[in-house]
Amino acid sequence: MQWLAVLRWLLVVAFAAPLGVFLIYYLTSHPLRMSLHLLLAACTLAGSVSVLASMFAGWQLGAAVAVSVASFMTGYMLAARHVLGRADPRHVPALTRDPTDAKGGHTAVIYFTHGEPQTYDPIGWINQFREFDEQQIQFVPFVARPFFLYKLRAAYLRVGASQHRRIHSEMLASLEGAFRNQGDNRTRFYLSFLDDEPRPDAAVIRALNDGASEIILTEVFLTISNHTAEGEELVDALNAEERFGVRVAKTGPLWDSDLLRELFVVRANAHLAGVDKADVGVLLVGHGQPDEWDVEWGTETTQELAFRHAVLERLVEDGFRPDLVDLAWMEFKKPHPAEQVEAFIKRGAQRILYCAAAISADSIHSQFDIPKLISEARGPSTIERVNLGAWNNDPLVIRALKERITEQMTS
Repeated sequence: MQWLAVLRWLLVVAFAAPLGVFLIYYLTSHPLRMSLHLLLAACTLAGSVSVLASMFAGWQLGAAVAVSVASFMTGYMLAARHVLGRADPRHVPALTRDPTDAKGGHTAVIYFTHGEPQTYDPIGWINQFREFDEQQIQFVPFVARPFFLYKLRAAYLRVGASQHRRIHSEMLASLEGAFRNQGDNRTRFYLSFLDDEPRPDAAVIRALNDGASEIILTEVFLTISNHTAEGEELVDALNAEERFGVRVAKTGPLWDSDLLRELFVVRANAHLAGVDKADVGVLLVGHGQPDEWDVEWGTETTQELAFRHAVLERLVEDGFRPDLVDLAWMEFKKPHPAEQVEAFIKRGAQRILYCAAAISADSIHSQFDIPKLISEARGPSTIERVNLGAWNNDPLVIRALKERITEQMTS
């Protein structure tokens, strides 16, 4: 019958298109929902195969497979656009301050850093994809971005949870304590993140509503990059100086901080474990970005290289062997961490220390991605490879931040 002939083609589309949708949601959804989407994807896949195998033969089977693939891709792309096109859900409070409010309020320190949600949430990377597209910077092709988010979720599942936010909260408390111990009870401190709650503009609005007369955006980053620029744009868009007469200052990142450079020397010495420092390798691992991005944000690479080379010089001055201190990159640039570890072992290293030199607080990168890359190096298991982590809540980091803030204070 003719209606049965039409029905079988409708069934091809009815199973293949949802398969593409459920695959996207499986790849990108929260871990608590991914099993449901995987089950639905498996059911639609089984239905699709069953329809093709039982209702078509010969040239019609070939045509049905083509329709099935086209329907699958349609569902896949529509669902991908929905997921990757979602708006940033983070709350931004209303700015209720009256422009006529009297000045003379407190100094507000807006502690601004990259941020990483405690559990998997792809909105940070979705925002990053959007920004790169606007700037016409090539990155992961659109069709492959759901798989990128899948890998991000897999890292969270292996680590369990990111400690990034907790550590930054501790760092902010330490920073506030350093000011209070000096008798400064007038400065107030506000936490903010580029990829977590609250956003830097939300923190500034809170400070303005609280009556701040001076805003100091404290950039807890290593380099000037698209990350620092994005946060500054959010803050600048509030026009606090023009609308309220509130001075807004920015500390800039820490790539040229002597105190931060010293951190790595002190930390390396604290992890020798009885091995002569001349037999200890120290590897400073950076993130890395594609060469094409260096055209737009060259400071990201040049400042990080300047910082890490300065640290290497200090390590050598402190007694570490020049051929056992070096740098590597997580991705996009060479050398890779495993290459450098293998080179250290060939040169006689008895112990290897490595750290995420550009990451302000432990994250998926420092606790999963970099150790995984290090583990790929071949060599005796008796040569211990020790992860020194990110900067974290170290007194030298707090002193470096306090120094930058104090430089920007008018009183």
